Amino acid sequence: MVKYRTHNCNELKESDENKDVILAGWINRKRDHGNVLFIDLRDHYGVTQCVIEKTNTKLLKEFESLRAESVIKIHGKVIKREKETINDSLVTGKIEISVDALEVLSVANELPMPVFGENDYPEEIRLKYRFLDIRREELHNNIVLRSSIISYIRKLMSEAGFLEMQTPILTASSPEGARDYLVPSRIHPGKFYALPQAPQQFKQLIMAGGFDKYFQIAPCFRDEDARADRSPGEFYQLDMEMAFVEQDDVFNAIEPVLSSVFKKFSNFKVTDLPFPRITYKEAMKKYATDKPDLRNPIEVCDITQEFSDNDVEFKAFKKVIDAGGRVLGIPAPKSSMQPRSFFDNLNNWAKKEMNAPGLGYIIFEEVDGILTGKGPIAKFIPSNIQLEIAKKANLNSGDSIFFACDKGKMVYDIAAAARNKIGEILDLIEKDVFRFCWIIDFPMYEQDRDTGKIDFSHNPFSMPQGGLEALINSDPLDVLGYQYDIVCNGIELSSGAIRNHIPEIMYKAFEISGYTKKQVQDKFGGMINAFSYGVPPHGGIAPGIDRIVMLLAQEKNIREVILFPMNQQAQDLMMLAPAGVDDKTLNELNLKVMPTEED
Repeated sequence: MVKYRTHNCNELKESDENKDVILAGWINRKRDHGNVLFIDLRDHYGVTQCVIEKTNTKLLKEFESLRAESVIKIHGKVIKREKETINDSLVTGKIEISVDALEVLSVANELPMPVFGENDYPEEIRLKYRFLDIRREELHNNIVLRSSIISYIRKLMSEAGFLEMQTPILTASSPEGARDYLVPSRIHPGKFYALPQAPQQFKQLIMAGGFDKYFQIAPCFRDEDARADRSPGEFYQLDMEMAFVEQDDVFNAIEPVLSSVFKKFSNFKVTDLPFPRITYKEAMKKYATDKPDLRNPIEVCDITQEFSDNDVEFKAFKKVIDAGGRVLGIPAPKSSMQPRSFFDNLNNWAKKEMNAPGLGYIIFEEVDGILTGKGPIAKFIPSNIQLEIAKKANLNSGDSIFFACDKGKMVYDIAAAARNKIGEILDLIEKDVFRFCWIIDFPMYEQDRDTGKIDFSHNPFSMPQGGLEALINSDPLDVLGYQYDIVCNGIELSSGAIRNHIPEIMYKAFEISGYTKKQVQDKFGGMINAFSYGVPPHGGIAPGIDRIVMLLAQEKNIREVILFPMNQQAQDLMMLAPAGVDDKTLNELNLKVMPTEED
């Protein structure tokens, strides 16, 4: 005999009329309609409406004290709804259950936040009571979607000949661009494990071990600040590596997987294969970012030269240019008829959100058959220079152009953000589409503006284009790597690379970044040692699972697709982590907690 249920709360239909059934679930909500009490009963699968007649005083009395989210079991008969009461929004909307018996399985206390409905609540409450939050329909569906996506990815990868493997969680530190989470060793006092920022070295060692295609849904741990598209603490990625491959081979392996996943779990149009390939240099030139949203048709342009002209009298830009800065133009198509508030609001946004001096602009209109600029700074720019700017930015009458002016990376950050902002305000962003692209040919190195130090700009284990000869005979800042990012709708899903599998080249690559041979040996000795015994050329990539699900769920914050996320301060408000430990435990680990100012 079935103890708790004969059916789930999404199963019963008109064809089940007059069946005696048992259902179990949570009280989603109660509604008193005078002569009858309605109970919406919810389980993982759906909702079924249950009915108790007011003449059944015993049942009514049992229900009176039950709050929403109490767990109950009901026995009753399936009846058809009257035509005027059919609820087409429910799978079970054409039937209801006439209840004749009730068993209370668990009583709910007064709720700190309601589960029924999708109203927004403070993050602190939602994370503290996450077990309630994930009962809510939208979030519950996101977690189901996540599970389905991961299951489908596993299927696709296995069908493509990849073997799923598991790599260690307790390991050694590896430079992946963020701080490590450290785990003290009890057996080896004063020494620490590191939680892996990524399985980088291990997946390369798998290739050295003679396997051809590896993947795993890998947990990664990074002690870094939270962002809307990145959760602090931990995240998951589709980690993959392939032997005997070049860059194109990796692209050809992962593109069909991503395309298939995005087509299966959305109704949006997906970029045709092969995905466009854009060099890092071209991406910065056209979009001011290496994460371009290709749904936005706006392309930026460098107009530093035009503002450097001796006849231009706009001194605010000239001072920045003289100090090594640049001016980037961001077109705003067909915006001349926008109200003054459009221009003022963008200027204020740049000051407030981007910490920029503002956004200068020129509005172009045709006067007596001649394209003419107007606006606060137009009077400082001769008409011939205005026309040169219009030509470079492909502007016509009715278009405007905004200017970002700053030094170093900041000018690109401002221009890229302004491009997105203008595209949104002017409704230029293409709808219902996932636009993928590869960003390729990243510089191997970058130089710190303040210290002048040369450091890796991307993955330190990447093969430099040109190999050892390029490292020896070229300016490090001119050396490109076999490095690539996959970007979708302005979100970087993953970085990847063809790996540097030659010890001699690896030593030289790290030497340029300030590492001695001994330091490289100490940090990466296991991998370099393995490379000394024959290793194939190999490469891979690791698209972020959380970001994939976020895009497919059409959520703006990654916490909406993670089961138990931390808050922005990397705290688990539900489990109260991180937490202190007692002196006995500290002594076992040979650790001592130093007092802080807060203590």
